[in-house]
Amino acid sequence: MSPLWFKVQEWVHLLPAEGGPSNTRIAYNYSTALRMGPGNRPLDLEWLEDFLALAESGNFSRAAQARSIAQPAFSRHIRSLEEWVGVDLFDRSAHPTALTAAGKRFQPLLREVLADLEAARIKARAAHDLDAASLSFAATHVLSLTFFPRWLAGVESRLSMGPIQTISDSSYACEDLMLQRRVQFVLCHGHPGAPGRLDDTGYPVQRLSEDVLLPVSAPGANGAPLHALDAGQSPSVLAYSDASGLGRIMRAMQDSEFGKDFAASLSIVFTAHHAALLRTMALEGRGLAWLPMSLVADDLRSGTLADAGAGGWRVPVDIRLYRQQAHMAPVAEALWALVSEGASGA
Repeated sequence: MSPLWFKVQEWVHLLPAEGGPSNTRIAYNYSTALRMGPGNRPLDLEWLEDFLALAESGNFSRAAQARSIAQPAFSRHIRSLEEWVGVDLFDRSAHPTALTAAGKRFQPLLREVLADLEAARIKARAAHDLDAASLSFAATHVLSLTFFPRWLAGVESRLSMGPIQTISDSSYACEDLMLQRRVQFVLCHGHPGAPGRLDDTGYPVQRLSEDVLLPVSAPGANGAPLHALDAGQSPSVLAYSDASGLGRIMRAMQDSEFGKDFAASLSIVFTAHHAALLRTMALEGRGLAWLPMSLVADDLRSGTLADAGAGGWRVPVDIRLYRQQAHMAPVAEALWALVSEGASGA
């Protein structure tokens, strides 16, 4: 429970009843502790500031003037606060007006409560301002490693951006984050013939660049791929799991691209939803995998991986950016406008 709850409980137990309702009747629950007093009387926070002003000045007229309130209204506020607490907080027979024993106990606790409320307000506004100035992305693992850093650098050269929050996960998990409105943008691969959940629900999308899935394998001693598609036998395949967007594309396109009997000719020996993990297994010689060119271009140039399809068996794919359907923070809308104009580069 919050510190404010314990402070209210402290008020209840330490202040004498003085003819008011018994403490056993002041049965606050957590949600109404600061709002409701004896007899379910609501509390106005202005009364608390009025209390402090009177405690400081010892004079109703001067305190009302300091608070810019007419004295009759100010006096009603003090009486209402005392009714909310259930005890007299001021000795009106004293000159100047003095705090009662209950009022003296109430005063330091009240200062703590008001300081906590002010701190909470400041922190809440700071969190709101930070959130409004932030950009939040969900990106698939492979694009967060390959495309996203370079693309972001191009955007930053054209748009002043604040803090950036990025979550790297599977395509399915990224879609979940967008559907739950936990991120503003999703960066992932896509294909017109393999729509995902964001396509089915009509999320706005822009094509940022292009990529291609190609079969690769570790090379043998002669430089030829250890696992090839034209070897006249069922190749060992490192496949994508159901959570992978690239796997969804491969499953949707393999019949139209490679023929209806293609899937049956493959021998799947390993499954994962991270393209980076499939790349590692391919480098170890465990099989061939359809990996994005953006991920394996350096491997192909260095010879640590070889084209297992002799230039064929490739599936072109898009690199896409999806956005929330609702209006977003100004910096996010500015980014989307830049992307929509094609000014962000690739």
